[in-house]
Amino acid sequence: MPGPRGAGALLLGLSLAACGGGVVPPARITPAPVIADPVIEEGRTPAMRAPVIRAPAPVVSIVPATPLRAVPVTVAPGAATALAAGILPGPSVADLPMTEAQAEAGRTAFALSCPGLTRRADASGLTRGADWGPACDAARAVGAGQARSFFAAYFEAVQVGDGQAFATGYYEPEIAGSRERRAGYDVPIYARPGDLVDVDLGLFSDELKGRKIRGRVEGTNFVPYPDRARIEEGALAGRARVIAWAADPVEFFFLQIQGSGRLRLPDGGVMRIGYETQNGRAYTGIGKLMRDRGLLQPGQASMQGIVGWLRANPEQGRTLMRENRSFVFFRELSTAPLGAMGYPVAGRVSAAADPKFTPLGAPVFLSLDRADATGLWVAQDTGGAIKGANRFDTFWGAGAFAEATAGGMSARGTAFLLLPKGTLARLNGARSGGVSDVSVATP
Repeated sequence: MPGPRGAGALLLGLSLAACGGGVVPPARITPAPVIADPVIEEGRTPAMRAPVIRAPAPVVSIVPATPLRAVPVTVAPGAATALAAGILPGPSVADLPMTEAQAEAGRTAFALSCPGLTRRADASGLTRGADWGPACDAARAVGAGQARSFFAAYFEAVQVGDGQAFATGYYEPEIAGSRERRAGYDVPIYARPGDLVDVDLGLFSDELKGRKIRGRVEGTNFVPYPDRARIEEGALAGRARVIAWAADPVEFFFLQIQGSGRLRLPDGGVMRIGYETQNGRAYTGIGKLMRDRGLLQPGQASMQGIVGWLRANPEQGRTLMRENRSFVFFRELSTAPLGAMGYPVAGRVSAAADPKFTPLGAPVFLSLDRADATGLWVAQDTGGAIKGANRFDTFWGAGAFAEATAGGMSARGTAFLLLPKGTLARLNGARSGGVSDVSVATP
């Protein structure tokens, strides 16, 4: 978001039902700024809000690619982990069509993730912390031009379940904001409220292990926390610190979906904010709501199309945004955006994944029907809607090109998880030894 979205990441791809786009040279980006129509709140005049200065969105055209084929398998319904879904050997890592530049970026991200990889319990059931030790030790000493050879020497590719991958995209947005409330900046950006309580239900029942809820104490009762509508109407007045003020409620809504971003301050400075937590309410993607209600025309089901509709229909748009009852709280960052592992994420290499199917910190090769998204990624983040095997959300960094690419990212193909060499043999040995909860898929 989760990456820039933090540990409770909210994903852009599903929320917007992003349609396919593609890579285009940076020269296609038109730099001349334009002034968009200001969003006017009820009872306000345009002069009371700061105009939103935005460059025209870059044109992102599709560069198609042919994915490597997955091995056809039948996966048992309801598999809750990669181990339960089953794994098969994939292609030789040396044969995967990754460039040296992709491999080097992946090596850097992998090495950064190693402390977490070696100490975290792998929820996928595939690896143990010690399994990653040799690769982690070697990753720190790879010479120039040797990154592809490093991955070929220390990793094996496996297919999880049917291997059928779906990838969306997210980015680090930049919006107009101010540290102090002033004319034109009146959308509060809240820090975590002092009365917001996290509850680990697994402490009360073994059947609820892994489940958590958020809310607040009201008398002797634990009740749900105010939703987006109530918060926007002032429910947090005096209960939560305001760390900054945004100029545009639509832009801030999408920054919440991303989970972190940059505030472009009136004096030209930049304030970085990142996900701290959210109110515990269920997340609803407005893109699906708009499609279901026929509000989007063909070709509009991207972030840019949705934003255009919200700006053209401000009152309906505010009501629609409030149907997403989830609300994100932020903290100021002094570093680059952090992923769910607590490490900085990098554009075009970091991705969000479901830790029950992909060990956090593990490299993944995505062979997709889009050339820009095909390559080596490292699972350093999670997302509220990134669930299940072979589901990924790719991070594209910051700026207009990253926004345009992420907002239209929707790619399908095959995912190959890269695990320490010997993992598949160990799991096969455990299976043949009679360990009933080990599932190694067969065609």
